[in-house]
Amino acid sequence: MSENYLAKKTFDKEDYTLSALAKAEYENCKFINCNFLNSDLSGLKFLGCIFVSYNLSLATLTKTSFNDINFIGCKMLGLRFENCNDFGLSFNFDNCKLDHSSFYKLKLKKISFKNVQLHEVDFSEVI
Repeated sequence: MSENYLAKKTFDKEDYTLSALAKAEYENCKFINCNFLNSDLSGLKFLGCIFVSYNLSLATLTKTSFNDINFIGCKMLGLRFENCNDFGLSFNFDNCKLDHSSFYKLKLKKISFKNVQLHEVDFSEVI
């Protein structure tokens, strides 16, 4: 396996504002109570991962892959999901805050929102 591939790993209480998350493909990983505020996650791949009680606000998501992802109790303000890699894009939001985020022109068929705060979110031209 490539050193740029991590599977079934748990990341707990990591602060990625101090040091960036390694550029890699993350499969079936758990991110718990982590801080990604203003982080650059461009080009990273997340497959089957779970994010619990973390802050991803204002992160850069250029060509970031999110496939079969669960976000639970997360703060995700000001995110531009339309910049993500849209191939296989699928995630579930449960008890998250997504204020001021954008899903402009995205296909939302594989995205679910449950008990989510969505103030001033851009859903224009959503397919």
